[in-house]
Amino acid sequence: MNKRPSLFLFAAWTLSVPAAFLTAGFLDQFHPPAAVVLPSAAIHCLIGASIYFLLEKADSLRVSRPLDLPLAAAAFLIAAGFGIGLFATANQFPSLFQAEYFLPRPETGLALFFGVLLTLPLLAWARTSPLIRTFMEKNAAGILLASLFFTIYLIPALIFNQPVFDVDDIFFDSDGLLWRTRFATAEYRDYYWRAVHPFVLLIIRPLVLLASLPLNGDRLHAAFLLTALSGAFCVFLAWDFTKRASGEAIHALLTASLLGTSAAHLIFGSLVETYIFLASVILVFFVLLLRNAPLFSLVLTGLLSFGITISNFAQTVIALALVRRSAFAQWLKYGLLVAALVFPLALLNNLIYPNSQPYFFFPSSLTVEAGNTFSPSAARAMAVLRVMFLHSVVAPDPLILEEEIPFFKVWMFKAEPLKVSEYETGLGTLTAFAWTGFIVYGVFLFLKGLGKRDNRFGFAFLLILFFNFALHLRYGKDLFLYSANWTYALALFLSLAWREVAEKRGFQILLLLFLALLAANNIRLINVMLVVSAWVIQ
Repeated sequence: MNKRPSLFLFAAWTLSVPAAFLTAGFLDQFHPPAAVVLPSAAIHCLIGASIYFLLEKADSLRVSRPLDLPLAAAAFLIAAGFGIGLFATANQFPSLFQAEYFLPRPETGLALFFGVLLTLPLLAWARTSPLIRTFMEKNAAGILLASLFFTIYLIPALIFNQPVFDVDDIFFDSDGLLWRTRFATAEYRDYYWRAVHPFVLLIIRPLVLLASLPLNGDRLHAAFLLTALSGAFCVFLAWDFTKRASGEAIHALLTASLLGTSAAHLIFGSLVETYIFLASVILVFFVLLLRNAPLFSLVLTGLLSFGITISNFAQTVIALALVRRSAFAQWLKYGLLVAALVFPLALLNNLIYPNSQPYFFFPSSLTVEAGNTFSPSAARAMAVLRVMFLHSVVAPDPLILEEEIPFFKVWMFKAEPLKVSEYETGLGTLTAFAWTGFIVYGVFLFLKGLGKRDNRFGFAFLLILFFNFALHLRYGKDLFLYSANWTYALALFLSLAWREVAEKRGFQILLLLFLALLAANNIRLINVMLVVSAWVIQ
């Protein structure tokens, strides 16, 4: 009799107990003890099933690919270590972070115990369900990795979105107060009166309402939750895209971990803003293109991109034009359908949310953006490249600015006078040099492979990078604010370029070592933000 399935079941159940514990601790703030049992059990089942099917798959490959399990385990452990490191860092600042956010109350303990026991037979049933088995065999690794990054992003989200941060521009020129107010309260009007987010409320506010249902209607925490979920969704989509494009499971894990650990996604998967939603939408667009999805689904995704921020619609156009090069009729239909629908959607947005923002189709409404434009120069061009290719992944030591607001500003880049963050520690310098080496190697492999493979997606990512470079040569006070708009393109371009060596164990180990360095370095950015905030908030 084969005892492995039972051993895998018990191991998966045991390893996923912390997921139930953390879920119960978080929900404890919003519900009585008995009400947290079923949600905790559901999360326990999801994580437990992911672990079970991963163990089962590793067992089937233990002869043909014996190193897959330890390499995959190392990737998951680095992500888990990243989360533990962030938690330990945050826990040093009790004025900003309370560990009780993730610790169940004593009176919840008995209910949680019965919920954990309930999960074991549910897991036993789940492993025999054909529908669950089919889904999990395809997606377990991505779900587990995304779940780890959701926890990672939720920690800074609970800190840096607190109402005590009651002005904009504190972190990287982001409008945290504005978007918390617009997404989570009745005061949804854009007090900057900008037209570049034509129907963002129509898209995000219903999602915040939906996320508030398990939180007993708390919309502020729902906005935190939705932001972290969107960051985790980006990790899942990067995993899905890379797995489909390369066919290499370990490479997909490493690429998704790279995107998730990047400075851009660590920050904007946590701060309530619009950028992580844009990143998730464009990643959905690329996954749909890779799956050869019908035009209708692309139009819907393009509408979401346009509705959140007008300029990002250009990225969907670039992607469609480069990937479906010969389908001119589709380009035309795509443009006409989106153009026809954005006007009524903007009207509907302002019908449901009266006087929330100006209409984008009045040219005078766009003049407010002139305050964010600057003259191009060689110095600014070099600074843009530095932020795009280095700072967006490997966090430097940020600028600490004491200016007009009652907080110290933590920025990466200041447009006027021009200032750019530097790497001032050995860890940061080493990590930046290592990342530069990976970029150079990726560009070399891409050029080497020209004409030998299908490079449509690679060229699309390159053109999107160039588009962002050209745009921000003139636009933006702190360019890091926009980093989620291009970091996915950089990570996925390199992932495709590295396909030639994706199965090489030496390359996989080097990338794992880099991820560990990157996580350690980027925790320092959160630590600086905590230290600077603690100077003001006691």
